[in-house]
Amino acid sequence: MSIEPKLKRFNQNVLSKYQIYNSIFMTLPFDSVTKTGVLLPLFHETCEKGFAKGDDPTTIVETFFKKYQARRTEESQINLLFRFIQYIERQVVLFDAIEDAAFPIVNNMDGVGTLRNLKGNARSEGKLEELKEFLEEFKVRIVLTAHPTQFYPGSVLGIITNLTAAIKNNDLTEINNLFGQLGKTPFFKHKKPTPYQEAKSLIWYLENVFYKTFGDIYNYIQSNIYDDGKKHNDIINIGFWPGGDRDGNPFVKPETTLKVAKKLKKAILKKYYQDLRDLRKKLTFRGVESRIIRLETIMYDYSINLKSKKAISAKELRAELLSIRDVIVKEHQSLYVTEINNLINRVHLFGYRFASLDIRQDSRIHHSVFTTVIDSLIATGTSSFPENYHDLSEAEQIEILSKATDDIGDLDAFEDEMVRNTLKTIAIIKDIQKANGERGANRYIISNNQTALNVMQLFAMLRMVSFKNDLTVDVAPLFETIPDLENAPSVMEQLYKNPEYRAHLKARGNKQHIMLGFSDGTKDGGYLMANWGIYKAKESLTEMSRKYDITVIFFDGRGGPPARGGGKTHNFYSSLGPTIEDKEVQITIQGQTVSSNFGTNDSSQYNLEQLISSGIKNRIDGEKNRLSDEDRAVMTDLAETSYQTYKDFKSHPMFIPYLERMSTLKYYAKTNIGSRPSKRGTSDKLVFSDLRAIPFVGSWSQLKQNVPGFYGVGTALKAYEDKGEWDKVVNLYNNSKFFKTLLENSMMSLTKSFFDLTKYMAKDEEFGAFWNIIFEEYQITKRLLLKLTGYSELMENEPSGKASIEVRESIVLPLLTIQQYALKKVQDLEKAGVPADNPEKLIFEKIVTRSLFGNINASRNSA
Repeated sequence: MSIEPKLKRFNQNVLSKYQIYNSIFMTLPFDSVTKTGVLLPLFHETCEKGFAKGDDPTTIVETFFKKYQARRTEESQINLLFRFIQYIERQVVLFDAIEDAAFPIVNNMDGVGTLRNLKGNARSEGKLEELKEFLEEFKVRIVLTAHPTQFYPGSVLGIITNLTAAIKNNDLTEINNLFGQLGKTPFFKHKKPTPYQEAKSLIWYLENVFYKTFGDIYNYIQSNIYDDGKKHNDIINIGFWPGGDRDGNPFVKPETTLKVAKKLKKAILKKYYQDLRDLRKKLTFRGVESRIIRLETIMYDYSINLKSKKAISAKELRAELLSIRDVIVKEHQSLYVTEINNLINRVHLFGYRFASLDIRQDSRIHHSVFTTVIDSLIATGTSSFPENYHDLSEAEQIEILSKATDDIGDLDAFEDEMVRNTLKTIAIIKDIQKANGERGANRYIISNNQTALNVMQLFAMLRMVSFKNDLTVDVAPLFETIPDLENAPSVMEQLYKNPEYRAHLKARGNKQHIMLGFSDGTKDGGYLMANWGIYKAKESLTEMSRKYDITVIFFDGRGGPPARGGGKTHNFYSSLGPTIEDKEVQITIQGQTVSSNFGTNDSSQYNLEQLISSGIKNRIDGEKNRLSDEDRAVMTDLAETSYQTYKDFKSHPMFIPYLERMSTLKYYAKTNIGSRPSKRGTSDKLVFSDLRAIPFVGSWSQLKQNVPGFYGVGTALKAYEDKGEWDKVVNLYNNSKFFKTLLENSMMSLTKSFFDLTKYMAKDEEFGAFWNIIFEEYQITKRLLLKLTGYSELMENEPSGKASIEVRESIVLPLLTIQQYALKKVQDLEKAGVPADNPEKLIFEKIVTRSLFGNINASRNSA
């Protein structure tokens, strides 16, 4: 076990290695531009010194060219800036690979929050049986989403994986070759990926990371905690959104959903075939070898042709493997029994689905589709829907919907494409369940859910299109905005009181899935209110559900950064207390968070184990995490003050113009990183409600202002300082792990802020006052968080995490400078009235877009 401090391990195994390998990397001749690798350190130094003395990005860039490259033409200068961008992107990849390689050294794989630590503590405290009981009912589900925050194309991800392995082995020859490959591999896509291509990219993680780590974790639990060889609760499972998430993505068609489901099945069958092929080399015993060869042949055929006549079900496959294991135990001294157990466990975990494909669509789309369907049915004269259906009250409509099982008929008969696609997607769910098993696609999420009617419209459509009275799909409302979160308990009670819906829940094990959106919650209500609003909603929904003997399963829509519910997420789940249902932890994992937290076997195993242990920790601490009435009152007051502060800021007349003209917001759509449009509406004018959370949060991150992760926090804290009641905030901080985690995550947002980059905006006639509003809130928040925590600097309690951020921020400092330089050039040209197709303007816009990639990747959780 490592005994050196974590920061020292980081410095030795990450920072020192980066400095060594980067010096090699910078000498490689990647391009025809002379001495790019030599000039970049000089430019980096110019940036550091320039910002230290208060220079703006334009002055810094011009100073560099004047001092070191005075003879370059303007065209040559632009070319060099592009080369700098390319080099910096690859420096980020190098640092990623080194940090990934050092992960099991820097992080204690047997330390707090790991399964070995849990088992050791349980055994020493005589609570091993309690641990077993908890693991029989607790689950963790990570859901891979299609949200466009992954800036590395698949080819680069492959290089990172190989580079990580080479660095682990100190293989200098291979590292040098990979550097060369890295220099010649494009980092950006000329076309937007299709939803199917997005799915294929994420299936890479299923095949290369999760198949192994899920299996290893379950094998450990079965062998070292239960130690009985029996099948137990699967504990960890995986969800999947690409190909099923239709919300705001017109490119996801029913055929896409079916194609992705088939790809998932083929991928898992292929993994089983590979394991069987390996087993065949070992299980060469009489009475065993021929049976393994038979299974290997079946899986090979089945993985190529899903309609193979030799196909067997997942249940039959597992039964045959169990039977083979029995023979090995009885007749062959249990030789290689561990290896066959590993495959049996993976079949138990993944079935023929690999991941559960979620379907998602907006309630407003459902309403439009359903209205069309009802009108069509009423027109036939044979419908159970009355002619005045649309004039009825919501309660009367719900009563009718709960019993509706009309046959919609030919789905192709509907002229509207959205109607056809929505109904066909529902029909396809049943097809996927037949092919991949029920868990292949058994949850439908309703975005922007506001009423019980929203739920019942989908409930009725599911039954009318495919399922009739045997609905094997969980209907999951998604509550996002602050008002919707407050209204959620009354919506659910209305549903629980409906006999037909209640019968459906009983058939589903008396479980109700509810999704809560951190990203849009923060965009709508600010950092403190979004988190506190969701916390309170969970409490109320838990109480309401328990009242009707329903176990609510919360599914959290979290992004990577604190502003979208990310950061140290396991700390949130270990701090919920007894008033929030905690049978399952379900969270979305997207974009960079997939690669940064789950991109390698080591990081994946570590972070999955942390999530499992968080649930156990919350169960153990229980009453310790219950908020007192006084602490609850302070938390509520802080959230409301913060909410009002954020709302005032959001309604400032310069808010939208600032984002539109001073940030990189409009450039996100040009990056071709995701299939989904970057905003919801079709209007040319920027409307706040149309903004998606990813480009919204990401744009603040590119500015190094990170507003969504702290704005309003400082003002709320200052209110208590001003009225002499600071001790109340101190008590809340000391008593509540939830509040402490909130503030520590906010510190991460502050740490990643760098206002010197945009200080020049303070002098802008139009936006100067607005920039100062943001900067003042930053200063207040930083001062008061340091005062509250007693730290002398931000993230003092996480020195290695802070060191990692500092290195990454240093790497991209020249990139940020170039981006701001180009943005200023675009702004000046626009003020001069040049047309949109002006060649000079287009070049600088291209620089801004290209600089997005490295900045996002370096942050790892900025969107």
